[in-house]
Amino acid sequence: MDAVKFYGNLIKNNIDKNNPSKSLNLIKTGLKFTSEKLKLSPVKAYPPSLQYLDKLCVDLLYDPIRYPENSCWVNLFAPSEIIHAFGIYPLFIEAFSSFLTGFKCEDFFIDKAEECGISNTLCSYHRGFLGAGSKNMLPKPRFAVTSSIACDGNINTFRYLSAKYDVPCYVIDIPYNYNEESISYVEQQLEEMIEMIEDVLGKKLDEDRLREVIQNENKTRTYMNTYLECLTDKYFPNTLTLEMYKLFATHVFMGRTETMKFYQMLAEDIKNYPDIEKDTNVKRIFWVHLIPFYQKTLREYFNLSKKYQLLGIDINFDYMGYLDEKNPLESIAKKMLLNCYNGKFERKIDNVVNMVKYLNADAVIDFHHFGCKQSSGGSALLKEAMQKNNIPYLSIDGDGVDRRGTQDGQIRTRLEAFFEMINNGGN
Repeated sequence: MDAVKFYGNLIKNNIDKNNPSKSLNLIKTGLKFTSEKLKLSPVKAYPPSLQYLDKLCVDLLYDPIRYPENSCWVNLFAPSEIIHAFGIYPLFIEAFSSFLTGFKCEDFFIDKAEECGISNTLCSYHRGFLGAGSKNMLPKPRFAVTSSIACDGNINTFRYLSAKYDVPCYVIDIPYNYNEESISYVEQQLEEMIEMIEDVLGKKLDEDRLREVIQNENKTRTYMNTYLECLTDKYFPNTLTLEMYKLFATHVFMGRTETMKFYQMLAEDIKNYPDIEKDTNVKRIFWVHLIPFYQKTLREYFNLSKKYQLLGIDINFDYMGYLDEKNPLESIAKKMLLNCYNGKFERKIDNVVNMVKYLNADAVIDFHHFGCKQSSGGSALLKEAMQKNNIPYLSIDGDGVDRRGTQDGQIRTRLEAFFEMINNGGN
């Protein structure tokens, strides 16, 4: 018997019985159990830093669910520094939907969203969250914040659920171009967002605390760079799930002391791993966009593999600059504007090329997540850039969270042919 699937069915059955609070309690119990299990028995094959990350991400999702009175909804590209300065637990919708996949019940909630009239072409990360919200399973937060970076489809998701749950919502519009006018425009929106949060919470933003968060972020960035420098010529273990977990650290929870501790540990752990010799058989793979972490064939090839080393995903390196703690709002505005997922697609391409060269990657795999127009729409440009730089490139179509949208047989055939090519020195 598949225990996880059985547990997921319990979550679904209680929704059908019009008992969403019991379904939510099952999710909370599952997260708590997983956290305790990882505390008592971490995965031995992981280095300490990845053991720490494995448990940390479960806890970071659990906190806003068990403390909704001190939580908010955000997307991956929200200005989390401000959220942390207020002492609020952010629940980011992409993570929640991913954990529904972990509970093997994502299909149910995606279908519930479609039953409410949500288009099946909308990103499944949003449909899963919308499905849970439509059935009143989500705990009510204090407010919601989102931005237009990378995905403007999420704006309607936030507006719909904020209206349904009657919570204030602020949408940050990020201009296409980077200039002084755009910086001022975004900074003004951040000020308005802060005013909204202050009204909701009944307290002022602690500017000293915001500067501390930014200091933590800058220290974290230094540890990240140390890790990356070592990664250029070292083997380091990885899994699909752990690489996606790093999105917690590089985005929504950047600036937290826990994130800083993780990257400090990571920078130390990698020093204990071997250098990769030039004649080694290890192939170093850089991933573009999202990873369907549940996918069987990909897990077989990449999880803790010493033959195909998963170096990272480009989203974890979408902004690598430092922030100015003396001008926090201006620096956060610049960070959002300069994110390589904002503006021309060529910015994303340049970032991928730079990271591939810096990390001495042997090949690139580009995942086209169903419902993500910017990913599939720019694939031809990315492929062309890889060919110009003599970097082997493979594109895979599928769905990041909905198992029904990713065909294992097709992925296995294409992946094995691609690996055969790069193993033989082809492009």
